[in-house]
Amino acid sequence: MVALGGCGTTYPVARGAYQDKLANCPDKPNCISSNAEDEDQQYDPIRFEGDPKQAKQKLLNVINDYPRTTITQDKDNYLRVEFETAVFGFVDDVEFLILSNRILVRSASRMGYSDLGKNRSRMEEIQEQFEPCCN
Repeated sequence: MVALGGCGTTYPVARGAYQDKLANCPDKPNCISSNAEDEDQQYDPIRFEGDPKQAKQKLLNVINDYPRTTITQDKDNYLRVEFETAVFGFVDDVEFLILSNRILVRSASRMGYSDLGKNRSRMEEIQEQFEPCCN
């Protein structure tokens, strides 16, 4: 069995949307968010032009191309997704809030202190695959 320091804590990470915002990140370097107060955790919203419903469908198509991914909530302009890592099976909770011309994101690891940049790199991949949308 592999033991990683600081991995024993689990907590609910995905919080949902409130007043066109997603929850702030906890005080750990394992989360990024479009609403983060800490500059190191800040991730710019994904921009798009056109119909938000079309943008949401494109985002769903991108997400569904990822292995070990479960969409746990799909309601109106909000998506909550679980991404499981290949090696240890850790779960990251990812939220998307689709607004009129941008998609707010929040991606956080459930366990551990650091994610070694995985949440940011995954979101960059998603954004890269999404960007041809709706422009």
